[in-house]
Amino acid sequence: MELKQIASFQVDHRKLTEGMYTSRVDGDVVTYDIRMVRPNCGTYLGYGAIHSFEHLFATYVRSGPQSDKVIYAGPMGCRTGFYFLVRDMDPAAAIDLVRETMDFIAGYEGPIPGATEAECGNYREQDLEGARAAAKKMIPILAGWTVDKLVYEK
Repeated sequence: MELKQIASFQVDHRKLTEGMYTSRVDGDVVTYDIRMVRPNCGTYLGYGAIHSFEHLFATYVRSGPQSDKVIYAGPMGCRTGFYFLVRDMDPAAAIDLVRETMDFIAGYEGPIPGATEAECGNYREQDLEGARAAAKKMIPILAGWTVDKLVYEK
């Protein structure tokens, strides 16, 4: 079997900056790249922070009025951001939902949803303050984000 180069590896990571991008479109499913850290610059999201961020992000987007359009929200293995997959959601609405989610995470206080031994395979590795800091950093970046900015720089 010949291994093909997947679409996300064809993006020039030397040009990526923090923001939100359309990674791919598969029929009615859109994958958004929520880039929270500039790639290959030596600073990455910490494991505990990315884990807490994931629990909060996934819970928030699956709890609101557009929850039926959410397919998946999860971290990139490179620890520079998250993928957010939606179906039949207007791109402007997706940007708004991600902004709302960042606001929610930045101000969240309390127990992390799904972070018990019965609910999570690594429930002890959590960093709420790290997740909140990552979300706070993204708020000004996404404040002026528009549908036109969803396109990767060539």
